[in-house]
Amino acid sequence: MENITEEMINKTGQTRHTNTEEEMDEKPVYEREYDREEKKLYGKVAVISGGDSGIGRAVAVHFAREGADVAIIYHKEEQDAKKTQQLVEEKGKKAIIIAADVSNETDCRFAIQLVMEEFDQLDILVNNAAIQHVQKDIENISEDQLEETFRTNIFSQFFLVKAALPYMKKGGAIINTASVTAYHGNPVLLDYSSTKGAIVAFTRSLSQSLVEKGIRVNAVAPGPIWTPLITSTFPEEKLSTFGKDTPMKRAGQPAEVAPCFVFLASEDASYISGQVLHPNGGEVLNT
Repeated sequence: MENITEEMINKTGQTRHTNTEEEMDEKPVYEREYDREEKKLYGKVAVISGGDSGIGRAVAVHFAREGADVAIIYHKEEQDAKKTQQLVEEKGKKAIIIAADVSNETDCRFAIQLVMEEFDQLDILVNNAAIQHVQKDIENISEDQLEETFRTNIFSQFFLVKAALPYMKKGGAIINTASVTAYHGNPVLLDYSSTKGAIVAFTRSLSQSLVEKGIRVNAVAPGPIWTPLITSTFPEEKLSTFGKDTPMKRAGQPAEVAPCFVFLASEDASYISGQVLHPNGGEVLNT
């Protein structure tokens, strides 16, 4: 078994036509070094915005399970943030919680500075924080709501990337949380869906911008996932049918989404950048 090295990746010495792998001058690497005891993110430090609950909490726990220390950025839900911190520590990893308003660039810089003071390292950035407001008509979306949604959902990703990049090294990973609504829309979440579409474009563009630095940028676009964002947004009659319009006829759980983030953060995804994964209950999308 071989580790994939930069030397192997950059080899282009094959000049003659061959039909079999055995005849190839430069053999393809068919298996990496693999140890079932080895953790995928061992020795890494991850920052997760909106890491206090829902998908963010699941990602924090799964990252810790794979060996990463975690910094959790939250807004107001301190009780949830402390619980997530506890869950990470129960996996034997270090966790810090940082109260910050990620819609504000100064707060984002402050949060990243605290991470560096604590860990002196930053390998993975997960841009997950988001808000949504149900409005049946575009006329009901106020200027204040529109700005709040965009600042929280997409401005924050720009701010955190700008703050984190000076500390990220080759091999780092940035993972943005998009949404199924970026692809098929949502008539009562116009501003939210618009930000999620922007996140997809941001992911694709940023991946091209950072590829020469060796930093991969990808996204995850969940379908209907059972989180506090849902119970705080929709009326009770909607909650009872939430997710039942998917091919799997149910909502997903955060634990079913978090492995996508682990994959994209790990060396398993070393040849993947600018892409979006779709844990959405089986909906086929034209991506």
